[in-house]
Amino acid sequence: MQYREDKRSGNKLSILGFGCMRFPNRMGVIDQEAAESLILQAYERGVNYYDTAYAYPGSEEALGKALAKHGLRDKVHVVSKLPHSKTKSIDDVERFFTTSLKRLQTDYLDYYLIHNIVDSVQWQRLVDMGIEQWIAGKKATGAIRNIGFSFHGSLEEFKATLSAYDWDIVQIQYNYMNEHYQAGCDGLHFAAERGIPVVIMEPLLGGKLATGLPETARKAFALVEPDRHPATWGLRWLWDQPEVTVVLSGMNDPAQMEGNCTAADEAVPGCLSLDERAAYEVVREEFGKSYKVPCTGCNYCMPCPKGISIPACFAAYNTSYSIDWMTGMMGYLTSVGANGQDLHLVSDCVECGACKKKCPQHIDVPEELKEVRKRLQPNPFGTVLKAYSRFPFKIV
Repeated sequence: MQYREDKRSGNKLSILGFGCMRFPNRMGVIDQEAAESLILQAYERGVNYYDTAYAYPGSEEALGKALAKHGLRDKVHVVSKLPHSKTKSIDDVERFFTTSLKRLQTDYLDYYLIHNIVDSVQWQRLVDMGIEQWIAGKKATGAIRNIGFSFHGSLEEFKATLSAYDWDIVQIQYNYMNEHYQAGCDGLHFAAERGIPVVIMEPLLGGKLATGLPETARKAFALVEPDRHPATWGLRWLWDQPEVTVVLSGMNDPAQMEGNCTAADEAVPGCLSLDERAAYEVVREEFGKSYKVPCTGCNYCMPCPKGISIPACFAAYNTSYSIDWMTGMMGYLTSVGANGQDLHLVSDCVECGACKKKCPQHIDVPEELKEVRKRLQPNPFGTVLKAYSRFPFKIV
């Protein structure tokens, strides 16, 4: 495992961080045994940065239980996040923080982030509540070792927010397909020039750059390194850049963990060859042709009031372009529950806008669902599906 220094604190952080939002689960409930096994595997391979959040259902509890059981708490860096949009007073901030500590079975956090900041106005709202004094108090007692924020807004707002306070760390979305999206490359350099460590989220676009590449893109990579997994290509592009401190990956099976840790054993700044850099250019072009909706599958838009499985429908829609229409259609049928009696079609959308407000990618969800409907649920297909759903027996 390679490590890079957080120059603000002096901590040596593993270049691969464990993103704990997507722990393995059964029927929506985290599989503690499987999650614990992955946490141990990560630790044994040298991962020392574990990222969770108050808003990730069951994640803090699962991580805290595993670290406490195996005596690992003081051997790793634990990160959690404040759901600032739910706070109305500094008492709420204290309550969320205390709850996170209890779930994580700890009395301090190595890094505490303000979750999902999109503009400097949101930070100012917290300042008006007195959060600067609150942070100072927590730092004085050691309950918070380092403070930062995760960001999902424009470059201009990123710079404004970063300049508004003496931050210890920052987390941005960044990958080879999102080089100039949100904070992007310029934001990465803006933070690094100020000595602020940068943690990368969504390095593989919610897994799309690992498993969703069209065949033409895969072939472009294979011409250079035939045995390298697409996920490794995505991670190496980031680790090639010295301004990147930690890259988070939501690994949810042992093979993913092993592959990513192996990649992190040898990745150093400047590791990419000219041939590799050329391959990324080809892949960007080919992937861009099929990636119609930039959904990362974070599920922040859920639950939908009408029961629509929004991320799954977008995944099916993108698949209909990246692979073929029939594969996308099969994914859509599964997403809407076509083989059961609990059917929720994209045509059920009432354009309430709740999803649009919560999307960190700023996707106009209702408008994009209309495009999904045109491609995967043309009239009168929706009527046929609703009639079919009423039958007690289904064709499996």
